[in-house]
Amino acid sequence: MLLGLTVLTGVVYPLLVLGFGQTLLAERANGSPIEREGLVVAHEPIGQGFVSPEYFHSRPSACERPYDGMKSSASQLGASSEALAAQVKARVEALGDEGGAVPVDLVTASGSGLDPHVSPAGALWQVERVARTRGLAAERVRELVLQHVEGRTLGILGAPRVHVVRLNLALDELR
Repeated sequence: MLLGLTVLTGVVYPLLVLGFGQTLLAERANGSPIEREGLVVAHEPIGQGFVSPEYFHSRPSACERPYDGMKSSASQLGASSEALAAQVKARVEALGDEGGAVPVDLVTASGSGLDPHVSPAGALWQVERVARTRGLAAERVRELVLQHVEGRTLGILGAPRVHVVRLNLALDELR
């Protein structure tokens, strides 16, 4: 009985799951790679930390090493936490004054610490800086952001969002 269950749960079941994933969901099972010129430059569900002023910035990462998929974690700081308030204040100051109130998703980390998305408001808030740094018309950059707004999942789940890695790759193609 022990040998039979070991083979069933340790060999047969994992092979079935692997076969199912590689047959029906191959791209997702392999990390949903984003390729550029034949090279994998990112993975769909994992954000990247862009710091250069010529790129749109992602949400802050709560991970010890930013955007490390092996160490995904939330900060575990509650809304009344003084440490969270200090982090948010420092992030707001670091962003500077780019025009109006800073959207909350640009100064708070997501639950996983890996979120590749920002809100449309978070992306639009950065348009002037990106356009100025790249020497592009702000309206052209704004249009690019609006083209990259993804709707709610299944039309009802979540909120509209912008995938920052895909937006930055499209921005590089404007040159």
